[in-house]
Amino acid sequence: MGSGEDFRKRLERAAEVRSYRGAGISAEEEAALDALDAKEREKRRKVSDSARAEYLVRDAMAHGKFDNLKYAGKPIPGLGEPYDPDWWVKGLLQRENISGLGPAAILLRTEDAELDAKLDAQYTEQQVRDILQDFNRRVIDARRQLQGGPPVITKTRDMEAEVGRWRERRAASEVPQPAPEPEMPRPWWRRLWKGTG
Repeated sequence: MGSGEDFRKRLERAAEVRSYRGAGISAEEEAALDALDAKEREKRRKVSDSARAEYLVRDAMAHGKFDNLKYAGKPIPGLGEPYDPDWWVKGLLQRENISGLGPAAILLRTEDAELDAKLDAQYTEQQVRDILQDFNRRVIDARRQLQGGPPVITKTRDMEAEVGRWRERRAASEVPQPAPEPEMPRPWWRRLWKGTG
């Protein structure tokens, strides 16, 4: 080890001592430490941002910080799409599967797609009519409000036609299944010989 290396190690140790314990060091060591700090600052100033970024990326790769990333080897979602200022809200709603939030037009489209299944779960015609009346009222209210956002393209449902379709689906689901044919009892002689049939 050269004397320059020893001196540098002593300076580093003095810097540690000064920072941790606040202990004093000699004026010569402090001047050398300041000169070393100035050299380091000058060296860092001369390095361009792109070179610094390149170094940091390579260092992170060497430490394995880029291993097992979520989209490794896959296309980045939304990369070719135009900019949407609400991208993070839409992403949150999709990731967390949050329903009930968002523009009325989108909520009504989603509800319209699931309305037949919701109607099929009802037991009486009055329940079906109440759900359809509420749905139609909300579609009309959404069309009247001019709050911006996507246009409301969801159509109202015809009450009588939907009730008729509900009756047909209900009748089709209540079709009795034919009972399986009863198994014929084995003849007496087969029952005596257990090994046969």
